[in-house]
Amino acid sequence: MLNTFSSMLAETDPSQHVWNHVFWKTDSGFWLWSGNQGNLVLSAIILIFGMMWVAKHVSTGDESTEGAEAYITKNRFAHMIEVICLYLREEVARPLLGDRTEKLMPFLWAIFFFILVNNLLGLVPIMDTIHLLVPSWRAEHRTPFGGTATQNFWVTGLLAVIAGVVFNVAAISRLGVRGYFSHMTGGAPWYVAPMIFLLEFLGQIVVKPIALAIRLFANMTAGHILLATLLGFVGAVLGKGLLLQAPVTIISVVGAFAIMLLELFVAFLQAFIFMFLISVFISLMDHHEEHGHEHEHDHADGHEHAPAAV
Repeated sequence: MLNTFSSMLAETDPSQHVWNHVFWKTDSGFWLWSGNQGNLVLSAIILIFGMMWVAKHVSTGDESTEGAEAYITKNRFAHMIEVICLYLREEVARPLLGDRTEKLMPFLWAIFFFILVNNLLGLVPIMDTIHLLVPSWRAEHRTPFGGTATQNFWVTGLLAVIAGVVFNVAAISRLGVRGYFSHMTGGAPWYVAPMIFLLEFLGQIVVKPIALAIRLFANMTAGHILLATLLGFVGAVLGKGLLLQAPVTIISVVGAFAIMLLELFVAFLQAFIFMFLISVFISLMDHHEEHGHEHEHDHADGHEHAPAAV
């Protein structure tokens, strides 16, 4: 097992610790199961049962017997999830979405926690542990679980497509079909309106979803490969003598620990950014003229009441 561990650290291609590995495929080469699929199933189990447990602890108790304590979440982990949900709804989504916040929050919460759980699972060396226990699977590049699902472009692409459908449907629901298309010209003169419409339409349908997919994919891939590269230096100097092995190992382990902390921060940050950008894209296709008139009206009311207050 020690030899297997050493050879894993000394892997010539660090990306082998990152890319999706097939576990079961047909004779024709069609993948039926892979490590990323296993992680997606694992994340679904964690989210479904974990959130049911959180909801149970966050729910209001019996006021007649518990008094004010009935409204207090006593479990610390459930309280942390509750605080995160409230922050995302009140401080992030509501200023952008206004009266549509309550309707869209279930989707935004689901996107945030789905990406977060998969990002965090990607930091757990599930695949490497399986390869350590079953060396033959490592030789065949097979694993039923492991890897980072949100580092798989097919996964991030599907998330982006779902997000694109949601913010476009939300725009049509808000503006109507005619208002949806007229909104893309931005009130530009007729001689530039077609060009602006084409650019805006492509941005709404193609560019924004692709940007969401690439952003998540690239951020989750880069950090993982850097981490695998740093740990690869430890395996590369094994048996090279203590004078070389000791400093390289210490520097690599300290650097890997720092990158791991950064990756933990990035796991939360990328989940937040994905959710935040969806909220921004929804808010961009809204009745901005009406909001502007309301703001001007409120501003005018403030000036009207100012002399009376003085």
